[in-house]
Amino acid sequence: MTTREVIGFVLAVLASLLCLWGGVREARLQARLRRYGVHTEGLVVDQKMAPADDHLTPVIEFTDRQGRPVRFTPVATGSRMGMDLGTHVPVAYLPEQPENARVSTRKHRRSHVGLFTGSVIFLGGAVWVWLTR
Repeated sequence: MTTREVIGFVLAVLASLLCLWGGVREARLQARLRRYGVHTEGLVVDQKMAPADDHLTPVIEFTDRQGRPVRFTPVATGSRMGMDLGTHVPVAYLPEQPENARVSTRKHRRSHVGLFTGSVIFLGGAVWVWLTR
C-alpha cells in the first residue's frame, strides 16, 4: 500500500467517523426534543446569505417560556425547505437550551439521515481503498 493510499484510507475513515458522530449527536437531540421539548411556533424574520452558500438561510424567531425572544438558523437549509420571509414554522426546543431549537417538520427532523449516509459512503470508500490495494 502506497503512502497516498494510506492517506486516502485514513481520511475516508476519519470523514466517516466525523459524519457518524454528527449524525448520532443530531439524532440524540431530536430524541430529546420529542421526549422533553417545548413545541411552539416560530416566524422567519430574516434571511441571510452565507459566503459559502448559494441560497438564503432563514433566521427564525420564537418566544421561549420566559417570554424572551430567541433567534436561530435551522440546521437543514436549502431552497427546497419552504421557509420564505414571514413564514410561520413549528419549533421545538429544550427549556434549558432554547438557543439549540430545531424546526419541527418531518424534513428538518430527518436532517441527521444525510450525515449517516455520508458516513456509509466514506466508510465504503475506505473499504474500497483497502480492498483494491
